[in-house]
Amino acid sequence: MNINYDADYIVVGAGSAGCTVASRLSEDSGARVMLLEAGPKDTNPMIHIPAGGRSLLRHPVINWNYGTVPEEGSGGRSIYWPRGKVLGGSSSINGMVYVRGNAADFDGWAQMGCRGWSYEDVLPHFMKSETFHGEGDDTYRGRSGPLQVQSYRTILPMTHKFVEAAQQAGFPLNADYNGARQDGVAYAQMTHKGRFRGSTAATYLAAAKGRSNLRIEVGAVATKLLFDGKKCTGVEVQKNGQTRTLTAAREVILSGGSVNSPQLLQLSGIGPAAHLQSLGIPVVHESPGVGQNLSDHYITRIQHRVKGVVSMNQLARFPRYVPHVFRWLVMGDGVLTFSAITATVFTRSREGLDAPDLQFLFSPGSYTQTSGVLENEPGMSLNVCPARPDSRGSIMIESPNPLAPPAIRPNYLSAESDVQVMLSGMRQARKIMSMDALAEINAGETQPVDSIETVQEMRCIAQANGTTIYHPVGTCKMGEDPLAVTDPRLRVRGVEGLRVIDASIMPTVTTGNTNAPSIMVGEKGAAMVREDAAV
Repeated sequence: MNINYDADYIVVGAGSAGCTVASRLSEDSGARVMLLEAGPKDTNPMIHIPAGGRSLLRHPVINWNYGTVPEEGSGGRSIYWPRGKVLGGSSSINGMVYVRGNAADFDGWAQMGCRGWSYEDVLPHFMKSETFHGEGDDTYRGRSGPLQVQSYRTILPMTHKFVEAAQQAGFPLNADYNGARQDGVAYAQMTHKGRFRGSTAATYLAAAKGRSNLRIEVGAVATKLLFDGKKCTGVEVQKNGQTRTLTAAREVILSGGSVNSPQLLQLSGIGPAAHLQSLGIPVVHESPGVGQNLSDHYITRIQHRVKGVVSMNQLARFPRYVPHVFRWLVMGDGVLTFSAITATVFTRSREGLDAPDLQFLFSPGSYTQTSGVLENEPGMSLNVCPARPDSRGSIMIESPNPLAPPAIRPNYLSAESDVQVMLSGMRQARKIMSMDALAEINAGETQPVDSIETVQEMRCIAQANGTTIYHPVGTCKMGEDPLAVTDPRLRVRGVEGLRVIDASIMPTVTTGNTNAPSIMVGEKGAAMVREDAAV
């Protein structure tokens, strides 16, 4: 029987991983690839101006604008969760900070049963993804990939002073935290494309758009996966008020991220059977881990007022930003080329650890307590982040309506160890902020101000003031244990013709920002698809 399939591969979600997957699969001219994105094209100019990302955090069209269920760990507050809903996904609205993670992260995955995901295994895919503009060791850094990665070049003296202060506090200067070692203080590395943001849409997808075998559909919301028995055959989508059925000859690949991928699996009958049945959803395959194992980076922020120096707070307001607009247009540099984070520190909460478990992220600006909006007065801030948290949460649908958002329960600070790590981080961060290098500009701490000497005091501050830095992973984790949703080749267990390739497959969150590892997952996942197709 002849069947006219819409594509060989249907990739659901054009974010950090999805654009990578679609670009790499379409390199095979014999493979027809369809890429579906729920949001619009990336035509909003603020996407492409790096500093414009702050204006997109609550955008009504290109952002999913999720919120968590109020929980004890966040003091009964709902925490805002922005996720990109546009070509490029969250790489089109994020802070552009490029952190691969620590080698121990990936070696840990391999020890957990994820064969082929050790640091030695994933390093070639990191290198393939990037062109690094810096003096890094070519043993670790790529020089010909789509992502253009460069270190922050500051025109704000405050960042230099922070880097000097961190060294005075005992943290060694690290020229490349994505190289041989991660520990120490460093200027942030970022994904730029000249003067513009280097999203995966502007890099990977831009390189592939001219290929006749790649079809990109925006405004296409995937509402259900289609099955013939246990074989996934396609996707049901809503677009322009119409419901359509799209079929795949080889595979459907979910790249919706840690929220949308488990949501679509559950809507389609793959997940905890009792929960799906309670919502009237027929069970295609019982997979109790779908939506479980949610991990995210939850931070507390130290803020200081500053004096005698220009901060982002002043530069973001008229008329002070006007000269910088012209500088960006004419010279392609200046404050519009960077986002909020300009330097970072990786360190350990205690002796005896084999890898850093803390990250500090410095910003030459200060923000309202939990909203992320710049304050009126000039300031600087340092985010304290337990980088390898033990707390785990869940993302579960609460309705069979595919347009209803799922319930996001991160379960922040449910593990006592996370609070202990945060307390150590608070002490170390305050030490940095007290150093002589910052004394001339430091006008005093404005948040949290309180003395924090015990775990309980740290918990109270974190519950009241803590927030996410938008790094959710793990809700379709790979592995061999009973809660593993995918196998190490990212195939969904229990069915055929279906994979998940995005941050949701990570068994644990990586040490640092998660965009670079998500793109690596896209690279490695696409390579696996092509390898399996050739067998």
